[in-house]
Amino acid sequence: MAKYKIIFNGEEQDEVFNTYDAASNAANNMVAEYHEGGEILELSNPRDYSYDPTVEPEYEIVEE
Repeated sequence: MAKYKIIFNGEEQDEVFNTYDAASNAANNMVAEYHEGGEILELSNPRDYSYDPTVEPEYEIVEE
């Protein structure tokens, strides 16, 4: 049975998923967390953390 991993912004994640759908859901959650974190950092200190909501992080789901 195939296993899947996520490569998020060029870094391979440790978690292994049993299905492609589970990996896809996790990757979409990571994208949402990326945007939420960017918004929070920009609100807390806008001079140090500029956040552009139009920039999407890159991810890839690979079969292990």
